[in-house]
Amino acid sequence: MCLAIPGKIESITGSDADILNKKGRINFGGIFKEVLLSFVPKAKVGDYVIVHAGVALSVIDETEAMKIFDDLKEMETLEGP
Repeated sequence: MCLAIPGKIESITGSDADILNKKGRINFGGIFKEVLLSFVPKAKVGDYVIVHAGVALSVIDETEAMKIFDDLKEMETLEGP
């Protein structure tokens, strides 16, 4: 099973003129990864994005991101089969 998870954009490199190479440094709860921002050209520093396989797929609001974080924490406490 693959999940897309939220992260917060801390910085952006590249330009709107070269959208295929625009990248963001994304904070996943203290773990930072470089992610392509090609699919979210209007994303800006401080926005939360949903990321899958190194690509930001959509921008979400902070409330939704926090709910997803809570859901993921709850999943960690569930017992497996």
